[in-house]
Amino acid sequence: MIRQAQKQDYHQAAILIYDAIHDIANALTGEHEKEKVLEQLGLYFTQEKNRLSYQNCLVKTVDGIPVGIIVAYHGKVAYELDEPIRAHVKEKTGKEPFFDQETDETDFYLDTLSVNSQFGGQGFGTELIQSMITYAKEQGYPTFSLNVEESNHKARRLYERLGFSYKKTISINQHFYHYLVKKL
Repeated sequence: MIRQAQKQDYHQAAILIYDAIHDIANALTGEHEKEKVLEQLGLYFTQEKNRLSYQNCLVKTVDGIPVGIIVAYHGKVAYELDEPIRAHVKEKTGKEPFFDQETDETDFYLDTLSVNSQFGGQGFGTELIQSMITYAKEQGYPTFSLNVEESNHKARRLYERLGFSYKKTISINQHFYHYLVKKL
């Protein structure tokens, strides 16, 4: 079943998000120890109005347990959604953080997609993407975008089968990504 994420999903959500974004999670939390990174990701998830908030997530559940997550929001609010995260990192590190711009302001943006590896290959990622595409269409967004690491050819083929096409290459946390867009 796919449903809107709930605050109590924070533990599984933090693990799924971490599995998808790795070193970006360190940058977003100001932490380097995995347990502390997971703890902060869980806190972000339970809060409102930040990019990793439960409000921006759908989860795929099996027997009531979240085994997949998709995080998405409109690009025009991306900077605003990062404000609480920037404030936390500045307080933690004493430095003004810089986060790369991941999305165009005109696109509804898929920030993170993750499925527990024990449930891989069952189409759960595709289900999550299709559910979020449906949501974006219902909200009247004209385009849906995502980034895929340039070396992840398997994921890019999946996204292209779902109707996404290459627009540009961008850098996020010193890694190159292909920015793909789907017209809705």
